[in-house]
Amino acid sequence: MTRVTPMVGRSPTEAHRSATPLELLFDLVFVVAVAFASLELHHAIAEDHLWVGVVGYAMVFFAVWWPWINFTWFASAYDTDDVPYRVLTLVQLTGALIVAAGVPRLFESMDLGVALLGYVVMRLAGVTQWLRVARSDEAGRQTALRYAIGITLVQLAWIGLYFSPEVALVPGFVALVVGELLIPAWAERASPTPWHREHIAERYGLFTIIVLGESILSASIAIQAASGGAGLGELAWIVVGGLLIVYSMWWLYFERPSHDILTSLRRAFVWGYGHYFVWASAAAVGAGIAVSIDQAKDAAVIGRTGAATSVAVPLAIYVVGVWVLLDLPNGLSKGEKAAGPVGAGAILLTPFTAQPVMFAGLVMTALIVFKVAHRPQEGAT
Repeated sequence: MTRVTPMVGRSPTEAHRSATPLELLFDLVFVVAVAFASLELHHAIAEDHLWVGVVGYAMVFFAVWWPWINFTWFASAYDTDDVPYRVLTLVQLTGALIVAAGVPRLFESMDLGVALLGYVVMRLAGVTQWLRVARSDEAGRQTALRYAIGITLVQLAWIGLYFSPEVALVPGFVALVVGELLIPAWAERASPTPWHREHIAERYGLFTIIVLGESILSASIAIQAASGGAGLGELAWIVVGGLLIVYSMWWLYFERPSHDILTSLRRAFVWGYGHYFVWASAAAVGAGIAVSIDQAKDAAVIGRTGAATSVAVPLAIYVVGVWVLLDLPNGLSKGEKAAGPVGAGAILLTPFTAQPVMFAGLVMTALIVFKVAHRPQEGAT
């Protein structure tokens, strides 16, 4: 590492490009934010406050997901690993921790204050990185300035939203999310940033493992509760079903390499943005399993069908999301193309079964078995 390095684009064909220790630390901090969001969703659903839980969760997850997305694609193109780059990244990490600290207040009273402060800290630290690019990289200067201007203007709008009437909160939030999402599309039209396909695919895979960790944690809690003898029979089904679900979710996502899909900027946008639904639903499955555990122990207000639905709906969204982003871009047979929607439909029926979490796990397992059986063998002609 040198003290200061000109921030110019890295080669998109660089060999053996992998995640750096700083990127792994970045992910570790975001584990905390995802865990807070999932925990608050779990409590809201368990108390039968569905609307507050879903809206709050969608807001918080965007505040976590979008800065992570921006950092990851920026780092793929411009990671210099010098002192200013590291310091600004640590500032972004601090912003993520502030967001995590503000999650309970957002769920309890829709108070954006603390979470919004952390979000703006992360985004403005990113603006400073883009200004470094504009100063050093003549080829990417216009793109970098567009990013810096766009992000700054939207952050000012976020601050304005905080001081707006409460009735403007949700529509204003949606409008500013659209504004955030449009910034890269506008900036990249000047000249595309030199992101690295394999590096991006690896980074997304690592974050997928992070959100799947919420389901692993819930399954572990179920095992702990079952070992204590409380509601042993019901919890045993949740343990087995939860493990089948999370293992199948992992298998489904990592069945094929993702970098082969990233062949154009348009595909990259669809693939990159679409992961909001994949990751948000994956973490929500963990919250749903936790709700099912509470319900089995008579520690939840929500009923049995509602608890089961809190697992089935996000799991179905996850299956459809992976099908759209990872399966459809590949050449699939008719049976394979139908597997995702059929599997999602079957999952949505599991709340009406005797052991819904277990049946959801069995549906996921059957989906994996079907996909493996219909996948062409290596070297087949």
